[in-house]
Amino acid sequence: MHDHSALLEKMRSHAPDEERILALAGLFKVFGDPTRVRILYALSESEMCVCAIGEYLGMDQSAVSHQLKVLKQNRLVKNRREGKTIYYSLADRHVQGIITQGYEHVTEDAEDEAVK
Repeated sequence: MHDHSALLEKMRSHAPDEERILALAGLFKVFGDPTRVRILYALSESEMCVCAIGEYLGMDQSAVSHQLKVLKQNRLVKNRREGKTIYYSLADRHVQGIITQGYEHVTEDAEDEAVK
């Protein structure tokens, strides 16, 4: 039998508290919906209004607005008003990084296979 006490103590001392773990799990849950991921991916390319997002995704504006509300509640998107139009964009560089790294992760096997 191995003595794992030092490793386990190190892990316990660096582990996030339960509240942070739940918040992280909730964040990943938001990414579990393909429509929200499509919206985030679109916003990673450009700031867009609801009608443009809806047209891009082939969805009505109320469905897009519902998804944007979820994304905004989870601090993944932000908005600004210009006259009567509200424009949405990614909340910050961290969200861009999640999208970029996630995409790289899911495509790396395909790229490795193409090289072989």
